[in-house]
Amino acid sequence: MRCIHVDEIVKNVKEMCIEANHFLSKDVDSALSYAQQSEKSPLGQQILNQLRENLEIAGEDMIPICQDTGMAVIFLEVGQEVHIEGGLLTDAVNEGVRRGYVEGFLRKSVVGDPLIRENTKDNTPAVIHYNIVAGDKIKITVAPKGFGSENMSRVFMLKPADGAEGVKEAILTAVRDAGPNACPPMVVGVGIGGTFEKCALMAKQALTRSLDERSEIPYIKEMEEELLMRINKSGIGPGGLGGSTTALAVNINTYPTHIAGLPVAVNICCHVNRHCIREI
Repeated sequence: MRCIHVDEIVKNVKEMCIEANHFLSKDVDSALSYAQQSEKSPLGQQILNQLRENLEIAGEDMIPICQDTGMAVIFLEVGQEVHIEGGLLTDAVNEGVRRGYVEGFLRKSVVGDPLIRENTKDNTPAVIHYNIVAGDKIKITVAPKGFGSENMSRVFMLKPADGAEGVKEAILTAVRDAGPNACPPMVVGVGIGGTFEKCALMAKQALTRSLDERSEIPYIKEMEEELLMRINKSGIGPGGLGGSTTALAVNINTYPTHIAGLPVAVNICCHVNRHCIREI
């Protein structure tokens, strides 16, 4: 049994909130660089160059890469041989988020009640997803999610007879409906299978998968590649102003489902697709 004190959780989550809001992950940076080189529209090229300039300024001057520093979404893979000491894990994560957003001077965007809407003033509580795994480590993924793209999320409860073509059309419909509102070039996270809530969780988690990794399932890999091509032929383009780069990647996760259902969730993220991963 390995003991991890909550102070270590707080420290790492704080640092990760700040890091994710100021610097692109390497996979997203690489995908954006490729888009700059391959974009066919002059206006689209100009938009991508402006996005790159914004990212460089953010890193040099420690200014957030987007004014919407998001609601903190945290994925925790907790080894079953880990013992948390010094307090509650959930409290530690929220304290890390609080310190990250307050001490990092990040915009506080969370309201304590969805209808009364009074700001909590420290961007807590976070949305935390736990998974118990083998081992004696904790893997933390911090993924601040802005709501320009989050508001474009969709869940489709398809019939099994809709099949693969129905799934593709649902994903393309979500992207078309999002248009410029998700700040393209976007990353498209997809969850297929499970239940209503499981497919949505898979879609959100798909956004944290490296953009240079394709699904290990051959037909899903082909679907990812086909959808990326079709989305980029839509003409939405960078900033929604036209071009050949509407999406940087399509990441699809799947899970077994019921014989009577075919749930599909689409969670779109803007071009920065913020996420930071550490293992402690």
